[in-house]
Amino acid sequence: MAPIASDLTKEQRKQLCDLLGNVELTLLYKASVHGYNASAFHQRCDHQGPTLLVAYNRSGYIFGGYTSVDYTQSGQQITDEEAFLFSIRGGTPVRIKVNSYNARLDDAEGPNFGQQLYFCHKNQPVVYEKVNQSWYQPFNTLKLCGNDTELTECEVYKVNQTLQVSFKEKPWRNILWTPERRDELMESIRNYKPMMPSVSRVRILMIGPVGAGKSSFFNSINSVFMGRMTSKAMSGSAGTSLTTQFRTYPVKDGREGKPLPFVLCDTMGLEEQSGAGLDIDDISSILQGHVPDRYKFNPTTAFQPDEQKASRPASLQEKIHCVVYVIDATKISIMSSKLEEKLAAIRRKVNTLGIAQIVLMTKVDEACPLVEEDLQSIYASSYIKTKVQEVSSRLGVPVSCVLPVKNYSQELELELNCDVLLLTAIQQMLNFADDYLDDVGHTESHPI
Repeated sequence: MAPIASDLTKEQRKQLCDLLGNVELTLLYKASVHGYNASAFHQRCDHQGPTLLVAYNRSGYIFGGYTSVDYTQSGQQITDEEAFLFSIRGGTPVRIKVNSYNARLDDAEGPNFGQQLYFCHKNQPVVYEKVNQSWYQPFNTLKLCGNDTELTECEVYKVNQTLQVSFKEKPWRNILWTPERRDELMESIRNYKPMMPSVSRVRILMIGPVGAGKSSFFNSINSVFMGRMTSKAMSGSAGTSLTTQFRTYPVKDGREGKPLPFVLCDTMGLEEQSGAGLDIDDISSILQGHVPDRYKFNPTTAFQPDEQKASRPASLQEKIHCVVYVIDATKISIMSSKLEEKLAAIRRKVNTLGIAQIVLMTKVDEACPLVEEDLQSIYASSYIKTKVQEVSSRLGVPVSCVLPVKNYSQELELELNCDVLLLTAIQQMLNFADDYLDDVGHTESHPI
């Protein structure tokens, strides 16, 4: 017998797996095949461990709930700290926390959450909500399913945790986690001199979606060289970009030290909507050295250089020498096609200018529990390796150009492993900038 097909698209499945962590979904029950009745549901879903219920309606909503506790028809109130509801309609899934002390009633009826939200209610293709009970955070059926309670399908998946195989003892990249290596990297960066004599400091442009960690990366690098936590660049987790200006951030070698031989350039975050976030034309102007420090972005109008500056090309010193795409490891799988198209358009422009490109993959500790427990396991984590490969594939860059890092965010003190990753990333950026400058120097000395 052929396996029963899931109604989830590949992208939707990735989105739901991202909500749950590193898991696999196995289809147990499909109402259109097995029937919209409680007995069919329990026959296929009881004693299966954690499950994810996915419902569909004619309004295009995909919604449902997760429970980590078996269905057993015990008649008991179930406490489940991991239970939640979700809703998808076009964009990123919305997750709604359930009251863990009354997550559901484990009876012989259809699946329910909090004894308030019933799926396949009374053996019918409907979802039913009891009112006047406050068992979850502020929320309504309009947000969940657009007030369309008629179901076109209902599926239940077994959730298989795969974290136990996400660790490999043999690292897929080698790195030394020692104080001596940290000191060696810091000394190498201090003594770096750009390939071209006309360039005193290489300019590294940070580009990425809102909240990916561009400003946090600068703060982290600045902290390493200052020897304490710093917060010069505004960073956070707002829904829209906290960076509204083009900022060039030099980094000093300690409080009284000299400026280091690189400048990190921060931009407004990318957003998938047109007329929001950083404009691609603005990026082109930044790459070519036309945009001044502290220029305030206008998402609806591209930067226009004044006539005097527009009449002459910027010097090599003013141009960007390395572009760094900053991508959140926890959101790679749910990156929208519109955002992916924006990044592809930017990459095409950067390619035409021959500028070196690297991807910085942030929040690796949030993406993989093994890495959260021990940052040194980052290059022994097969899950992080798959995320690096996914970034490589979706952005069209070699795997060797994808660098996983952890920015400082909640820490009060510097930490060796974090420093080593951050400094390794800067070292690679300087190497790539040199490749670009070497190419420019060769072109200038051997014009076609």
